[in-house]
Amino acid sequence: MRGLATAPATASAMARTAVMVLRTALATLSALAILSTATAEAHPRHFRPEVLPAVVLPPPTSAPYRITVDADPAHVLNRFSPDTALGAAVDGVPYHAVPEIYTPSNIGQMLGAGFGPVSYRLYTELSVQDWHWNPVGTFSEPGGQGYWTGSATPGEPIVDSYGYRLPRRGFTHDQGNDDNFSRLDDGDLSTFWKSNPYLANAYTGDPDTAHPQWVLYDLGAAKTVNAARLWWAAPYAVQYAVQYWTGDDPIYDPGHGLWVNFPKGLVLNGNGGTVTLSLGNARGNERYLRVVMWQSSGTCTTPGSTDPRDCVGYAIDEAGFGTISNGNFIDLVKHRPNRRQTVTYASSVDPWHQHSDRVRNQEQPGFDIVFQSGITRGIPATVPIPMLYSTPGNAAAEIRYLETQGYALARVEMGEEPDGQYVTPEDDAALYAQFSDALHAVDPGLQLGGPVFQSNLSDVKAWADSPGGETSWTKRFVAYLQAHNHLSDLGFFSFEHYPFGSCDNRTDEVNLLREPRLVSHIVSVWRHDDLPAGLPMFITETNYSQNETDAAQEVTGALWYAELMGSLLSAGANGGFFYEYEPIPLSPAYPCRGWGSYGVLQGNTHYVAKAPLSQYFAAQMLTQNWSVPGNGEHRLFAASIGGGTSWVTAYPLARPDGQWSLLLVNRDFENAHAVTVQFDTTAGTQWFSGSVAQTQFGPAQYGWIVDGPHSHPDPDGPTSMRSVSSGPGARYDLPPESLTVLTGSVGAR
Repeated sequence: MRGLATAPATASAMARTAVMVLRTALATLSALAILSTATAEAHPRHFRPEVLPAVVLPPPTSAPYRITVDADPAHVLNRFSPDTALGAAVDGVPYHAVPEIYTPSNIGQMLGAGFGPVSYRLYTELSVQDWHWNPVGTFSEPGGQGYWTGSATPGEPIVDSYGYRLPRRGFTHDQGNDDNFSRLDDGDLSTFWKSNPYLANAYTGDPDTAHPQWVLYDLGAAKTVNAARLWWAAPYAVQYAVQYWTGDDPIYDPGHGLWVNFPKGLVLNGNGGTVTLSLGNARGNERYLRVVMWQSSGTCTTPGSTDPRDCVGYAIDEAGFGTISNGNFIDLVKHRPNRRQTVTYASSVDPWHQHSDRVRNQEQPGFDIVFQSGITRGIPATVPIPMLYSTPGNAAAEIRYLETQGYALARVEMGEEPDGQYVTPEDDAALYAQFSDALHAVDPGLQLGGPVFQSNLSDVKAWADSPGGETSWTKRFVAYLQAHNHLSDLGFFSFEHYPFGSCDNRTDEVNLLREPRLVSHIVSVWRHDDLPAGLPMFITETNYSQNETDAAQEVTGALWYAELMGSLLSAGANGGFFYEYEPIPLSPAYPCRGWGSYGVLQGNTHYVAKAPLSQYFAAQMLTQNWSVPGNGEHRLFAASIGGGTSWVTAYPLARPDGQWSLLLVNRDFENAHAVTVQFDTTAGTQWFSGSVAQTQFGPAQYGWIVDGPHSHPDPDGPTSMRSVSSGPGARYDLPPESLTVLTGSVGAR
């Protein structure tokens, strides 16, 4: 498709017809494409695969599109300020990269993109790690082990901070670097999985039956299973059940199916130790198996321990599933101390760890270097607290430290991506409530929020508790908070958005047509998941794809960012944070061809910013041409486009300086289009008047040269800026595959 864009203007009608046939074929095929999940070098992001919706391509036209802006003040779609709505995100980076990134030269170039607020992302949550946001602090036990609490007292500036692997882990894989494994089947009886103590009655105040803990085994294929062997650690489960899954896939399709006890799988008086259970026969061969636990022995992991967290929850050394033949247990589980083990998942993980568990190849930027670098512009930032794999005390100390330092905080995100960690909504809400109490004890005015979903195109689902039970994750999360008088602690709703895969850039044009509907749909879905009316909603991390792709470095990436922000704000959400701010070197677009990056700046191997990329120019246009920098109120209105389905989208903005701006995206890679613009006001029809400033960005201003690891932009900006005519009938030309902003006064003829 990109090659077709360079065809001469004299192409025959037959050639043009061939182009449209190819477009239609691509739209149909890509509707069936499933998003790829891949591990990237520096920031791997794994997501559930989802099928993209089909797209109806606009018909060919040579006539100008007539754009009509509904400028009635009573019909405003949204109100926002750039200092809140148009932000960028920073995240964990490879070891030793932080000082190389946060230099005055890099910061100056990063600020040149014009982004306002900063969202700090928490990579450790994805990797099943506790975050030592301050390297200075204390463990709960002697000898550098136990539960960690960072020091709230400022000392040496925090430049780097680190994640710590959890030795009581129950996941074979994780959403981060995926470089650890489960202790549930590592073949070592001296290691064990243990559930999060903060989900026990002593901390939730709920009966333990309200927060059953579980471990899940994926045998890789359906197999005959009628027996289990459990090597219990302490505390062990007194009441538990061994179950099988009735649906297709409990991880990627949790809303369809139920967990059902094996005929002899229910145990109501367990005594720990090593237990071999004859389960009876299930309905047939089974692939997914679960041990679910709801009453603990209360015995301590360490005999005589005085830490109550040591004596609640559940712990398992190993578990096996298979058959019994001639009195011998035949185990189908692969017990290996690596990721070649049978894949397991766990409901939660105990955040207990040791000083020696520090991750050595990854780090988070220290709060002091971030806030003192100037990257936040002094605008209140969104910061995370570690919740899924940490303690309320550690989170509270973090906020106390930040406020002692005088750093401006807009919002606090509670953990990150519980859906990617397979946390049940009730468990996540119980942690949310406890951590909220700890944080609001430090500062009652903090705006807390979440659940920080990973990228989803449809509602997040959870296992039903019973046939016909509620499967909406969000509805159940909200219901728990409301039932426990904590709904007021939900100050905003946040999620991530990475809509497309990266293996076939021929579908870029079709994906641009998809984006407005994708984002408006998911915003609508979650608005109807019982969220409180008017609850602020943010995308706190977003880019074109969940893994590196050169599509983001093409002009496509710029057009996509404009479409995202225009449609997100038009849907009534409150803002989005582009991922990522830092100058990151190109990486292979594994498992696809090409080299790409998430960033707006291309960095070299020492993280020195070398070149602005396409989305850098899009950010400039949105933050400096479409809107007025600062915290002034901007009003977003609806625009209708005559002629039915259109290649062009329009996002009109009434700015605080009294001018109007119109953001126009021509998603047609082959054809230029023209538009006329009128404003329907309460005083009648009006038009742009006087001199109109036109800013444009497209292939004439920018190109991506594909050359493997040496790929680079050429030309590399700047945007085109000139004055154009106004008045009734004024025609504005939009080049193929381009982004345009028109800015001027509006008046009568």
